[in-house]
Amino acid sequence: MKAFIFECIKANKEIYDYINHHLKAEDFDYEGTTGEGGDKSLNIDLYAESIFVKYLSSFGNIYSEESGFISTRNKNQLNYTIIIDPLDGSDNFVSSLPYYGTSVALEFENEMQIGIVCNLINGRIYTRNEKNLLRTYDLDANIINDTVLDSGKAKIGLFERSYAYPQLCLDLSIKNFKYRSPGAVALSLACAKYYKFVLFAGNIREFDIKASLYICSDLYIYKSSKILLVAKNKDIFTQLKNLLNNNRL
Repeated sequence: MKAFIFECIKANKEIYDYINHHLKAEDFDYEGTTGEGGDKSLNIDLYAESIFVKYLSSFGNIYSEESGFISTRNKNQLNYTIIIDPLDGSDNFVSSLPYYGTSVALEFENEMQIGIVCNLINGRIYTRNEKNLLRTYDLDANIINDTVLDSGKAKIGLFERSYAYPQLCLDLSIKNFKYRSPGAVALSLACAKYYKFVLFAGNIREFDIKASLYICSDLYIYKSSKILLVAKNKDIFTQLKNLLNNNRL
């Protein structure tokens, strides 16, 4: 699995360098087709996808938010599937909002093996180490860090797609839960350890959550057909879960 992680780092490094040093105006254009995830594909979405295919296709078949199932025809890796979101937060990217990344999950016979999420703004990769603890990797400095600094004093949570749930927003306000809605689901979930909570409402797609849920698997997690809640504090998790149940979510 170290080889897979190494190739995934190289893929993210190439995408990161491209976005920071070689971006073109046409990268912001829509290619014209609707991706597997249901959204229109930007040219940058498909370019990032091609880079992941280049580096990761030798490890198994790929299931991408953009092109769907991509068969690599590697008979030695038939039981492996790589689930990717080549650009998590595409709307942020096209709007020049600096919060977007990539998401890669490796499964063997439907069992998660590795989850890797990259923040393409600061060049930081999130995954888990051999002891199943959060690990980060800095693309700029080429530094692996197994000691993740956490203030333990988070003041806010994240509520992705909050705009579609006004009643829930009101209930959170009444309960004095502060939150932001940054718009890159995989990145928000992967960093759940840093926040008071992460809440995701709406159509839950595996491209958005596979890798990041693996990364934050040591936290409290609640998932239904419409909602995903992650929190590191049991009391906060219980309060929010009860609030969600009151909203029948």
